This record gives sequence, structure tokens and C-alpha cells, in this order.
Amino acid sequence: MLSAVKRRNGTTIRLNREPEKAVLVGVILPTTTIEDPPLAELAGLADAAGVNVVGQVTQRRLAPDAATFIGRGKLEDVKKLVRSLRADLVIFDNDLSPAQGRNIEREVGARVLDRTQLILDIFARRAQTYEAQLAVELAQLEYTLPRLKRMWTHLERQTKGGVGLRGPGEKQLEMDRRLIAHRIHELRSELEVIHRRRQREVIARKQFKTVSLVGYTNAGKSTLMNSLTHADVYVEDALFATLDTRTRRWQLPGWGPVLLSDTVGFIRDLPHHLIASFKATLEEARQADLLLHVADGSNPAVLQQISAAYRVLEEIGIEGKDTILVINKIDRIADRRRVDALLDRYPQALPISAQTGEGLAQLTQMVSELLARKFIEVDVETTVDNARVAVFVKTHGEVFSQRYHHENRLTIRCRLPEEYLPRIERLGASVRRTRHNGSGQEQNPAPEIEQSRIELEPTGVIPGEDHT
Repeated sequence: MLSAVKRRNGTTIRLNREPEKAVLVGVILPTTTIEDPPLAELAGLADAAGVNVVGQVTQRRLAPDAATFIGRGKLEDVKKLVRSLRADLVIFDNDLSPAQGRNIEREVGARVLDRTQLILDIFARRAQTYEAQLAVELAQLEYTLPRLKRMWTHLERQTKGGVGLRGPGEKQLEMDRRLIAHRIHELRSELEVIHRRRQREVIARKQFKTVSLVGYTNAGKSTLMNSLTHADVYVEDALFATLDTRTRRWQLPGWGPVLLSDTVGFIRDLPHHLIASFKATLEEARQADLLLHVADGSNPAVLQQISAAYRVLEEIGIEGKDTILVINKIDRIADRRRVDALLDRYPQALPISAQTGEGLAQLTQMVSELLARKFIEVDVETTVDNARVAVFVKTHGEVFSQRYHHENRLTIRCRLPEEYLPRIERLGASVRRTRHNGSGQEQNPAPEIEQSRIELEPTGVIPGEDHT
């Protein structure tokens, strides 16, 4: 396999190297999500990490073995499989303690990774921006710190205990701990600066309504963004294909522009420190007016994936936001009874196909209706030469009509978010809510001398928007 290693100075070295071979191991506990086929998601993660899966072993247990997580008999089976297939890795679909990882490596004679290590490796491979690279490094160091002792088993204490009589292994261990703790402090400080800057960028865009795509990894969020905004963001049928937030302008018919953001995908048992590391990246979802929770309806484990995504939303504190559950990839479901079963479970969900466009018109309509719940119909009165008011109303609301009056005055009948009314008044206009009589006609309309639709188009760029 052709792989690339990127140096710190920016140069890239290309290496011809065969992919590592791995045996997958899963211990099914009473609380474990059962997959069909078994270890399907772990195999997808291994493929995303460039690993060739050559064998699988599963075992049901009421509780993990304290020393080796898996039972002794199954551990012997893993050992034989590793030797017969010449596997380089053993990857567990569980999180192992440092001692358990050490014991298993000693028994099977191959390197051992747990689920969190594999996810961190994928994140490290896929991180493109400076922010994502810092977040991944922080998560890796926080995972590594309590496991340092395992890395220094070749330098055991060479003398008996006592003050000043420690061996090189323990001295090196303490040095590494201090270095890693210092680096963790630096990374947290730098990421906090990025987080505050991201907050300011998001707040600067609050003149626009924002919608954020969230959900399980590889559910089709990027494809949906491309379909809705005609963008050209990177899409790949793989777990964690992208880690960075992308924001694009989405023109809603009869509404105007909103901002649509695509965030990093979720996965079950996502490490807590990894979520914390990506706090700045998830800021778009925290500040959004509406969430589109995208789920892969064609995946046999879709119900478990929806539940896992909701747990992540709870962890970052945004489970109470207005949310539309979007069941994607229905074009891949041959038996429509599966779609009906999902809708029975989630009656408010909307089935779509981002690939074929099925259901996107209904999704657009539903988003418009939810965003419009805080809209009111008003008359905005200003001078004819106050173009800033006309542009603002055209950009952020729906214009029904405009009327020109004597003394160079203009009245615009429109529908706007109530929160924008003070801003319009600061632009030099007066605002009043519309009143209708029983026939639906406005009472005491102002004298009208001309009627037309506003033709002005908004100009400029969105503060903080990604225009790449």
C-alpha cells in the first residue's frame, strides 16, 4: 500500500508499505450494542485506518476478565489466530485498561489496540486544519498519560527501593509525565483561544439564521450539504471522512439565506476527552437555531446510532434544541417496510435521499416552518433613500409589498424574526405590527401612489463564513 508521512516542515515522504493485518476481538457484555454482522463497525474503523482485517473473535461474558478482558480460552484462540494468519495487530471493540493491554500483548505476541486508540489514529490521519490537529494531539496525550508505564516496561527498576535509588525506567517515566502534562496545558490554552475566537465568529453571524447538521459518522451529512447548498465539500463513503466544520449559505425558497454547517460525525462510545478536545469545532452546533440530525436509514444498527448521537448531544448540552430527525439513504432500502418501521418509532422524522433528492423539498419546507415560528408580519416605514433598511429586510425576511407615499416615505410590508425589529429601528426606520379587519384587509391603509416588489439584492460576505 502506498502511504505518506508528513514531516513538521511540510514535506511529504511517500512509502511503499503493505497494510497491517489485524484480528478483531469483541467482548459482548449485557450492555453492549449487538451488531449484525458482528464487529461490522469496528471493521469499518479498521478500514478507515488502513488496516486489513484477516480474522474475528467474539465472546459473550457477564463481566470482563480483570486481567485480560477476554476469557483465557478465547485468548488462546486469538493467539493461535494471530500466529496462523501472521497478524500484526489485535484490535478490541472495547476500551482496555493499561494492565489488560500489557497482559494481552504478552500472551498473543502482537500489538494490541483498543477502540479508543483506533478512533484516535483515524482522527490523526484525517485532521487537516491546525485546529483539528491540536484537538487530536490533546486527545492522544490525555489518553497516553495514564498508560506511560506500559511504554517503559523495557526499563524496569534496576535497584531496590529507597530515596535516590530509582532505576532509569521510573526516572524516564517521570520526565515523560512532566513533559506530557506541560504539553497538555499548552494545547488546552491554545484551543481555548481558538474556542473563544470561534464563539466570536459564530456570534458575528447571528444576523443570519443558522442550521447545523449533526449525527452519526458516515450518515451522509456532507452529501446532504452539497445537495442543499450546491457546494462541493469533500465526500467519502468512510467513517470520519471529515473532521472540520464547514459552513455554506443555503437559500431557502420564500425565506432567504440561512447558514448551514456540517460538523464532525459522532460514534458510539466516543471518548469523553475527544469530545472535549473538539469543543471549538462543535461550537457551530451549540449556537445553531436548528439541528438536522441525520441518520443512515440503510444501516441495520440505525436505531442504536440514533441513540448514540442523542447521547453525544446530551453530553455537549444541546439536546434541548429544536431538531429535525432526517432518515437518509432511503434509496438504499429495498424493503419499504423498514422505512415505515422507523417512522413508527420516530413519527416526526423525515425520510430523504441526499443522493437522489427524494424528500429534500419537504425538508426545506419543514426547516422554513420551524425557523418561521418566531416571525411576525410588520410594516416597516422609512425614507425612500434609506437603502440599508430595504436590503436588510430583503436579506432577512419575506417581502410582500412596498408602497411609496408623499413626502418621500416608503412602507414595506414583510415578515421578519421578531428579534430583528430593534435592529431595523436603529437603521432609521419605524416598525409596527400589521392589523387586519375581518375581511383580511388592513385597516386605514396609507395613501398609495406606487406598488412594486423590492429588487435590491444583498451584497457583501458573511462574517466568519468559510468561502473556500
